[in-house]
Amino acid sequence: MKLRWSATSPYVRKVMMVIIERGLDSAVERQQTDAWSPETDLPKDNPLGKVPALVLEDGTTLFDSPVIVEYLDSLGSGPALFPAAGPARWTALRLQALADGICDAAILRRLETNRPDGEKSVAWADRQGRAVARALDLLEAEADGLGGDLTIGTLAVMVALGYLDFRFGHEPWREGRPKLAAWFATASDRDSFRRTAPPV
Repeated sequence: MKLRWSATSPYVRKVMMVIIERGLDSAVERQQTDAWSPETDLPKDNPLGKVPALVLEDGTTLFDSPVIVEYLDSLGSGPALFPAAGPARWTALRLQALADGICDAAILRRLETNRPDGEKSVAWADRQGRAVARALDLLEAEADGLGGDLTIGTLAVMVALGYLDFRFGHEPWREGRPKLAAWFATASDRDSFRRTAPPV
């Protein structure tokens, strides 16, 4: 398998963590990809022009990260990250959706604030910031349920919080959210999280 990846993408980091957790390091070739380059050949593997994209042995390409991580979870020998059925599965999928939504909003906010003066919309950037804040408040309210075995949901939350530290480290998301901050302080020491940290 071949993974089209970028070291700064939180969605790629989620996939990379799953690869490590499931013991699939040797089964996945990494191809560094600049999705923003006009010369990129990424669209031949993903017509949306986004990373991650996972090219299988038969040439089929999987995208985007929720599909890729569930496929990878069906392989390998590590503990499964997707609960098989019942409330535990829906809890994990809901957490993954919330965490991915934090990343979506944070990326949109960053892209908007990086526009040239005269083109950026402060209102749009603020809207994304409020979405992130509401999601973090929900995670704080439900932080007692984040412990226990690692699932795709808690893994995705780790990635989302790590992305906020990476791109918005000057903003104190931990303030007023002591339970979430304490959980992340412990969770972020996990080997797969440390090994997939974006470049500083």
